[in-house]
Amino acid sequence: MAAPVYPAWVTRWVSGQWRNKRRPPALRPPRPLALADKVANRREQSTEATCITEMSVMMACWKQNDFNDAPCAEEIRMFHDCVAKAEKERKNQNEDTLSSRGNLPSSKVNKLLRRFPQITRYV
Repeated sequence: MAAPVYPAWVTRWVSGQWRNKRRPPALRPPRPLALADKVANRREQSTEATCITEMSVMMACWKQNDFNDAPCAEEIRMFHDCVAKAEKERKNQNEDTLSSRGNLPSSKVNKLLRRFPQITRYV
């Protein structure tokens, strides 16, 4: 069985030879290639609840002792220690401006864009 015979223009079109004789199309962006003045405010990573077990132990102790603080002093102290430790970790995490993926939060990006605005005209 013989192979089909195609016209010459079909073989040129399939092989891409017709493109060599034409200039490539000029790419014109629809908008100027510049950064925007601000980015959308995105919610930071959702924070998970901390110290839930300490709080539930403290509330169970209160319920057993008719909401009297004196017998539950140890549970209250453990809860306050946990909250202080979580607050310290949160502040240390906020000082580190990069997130775990290496991205800046939107508030910091907007601050930088205000500090270094785009040049819209040439001097």
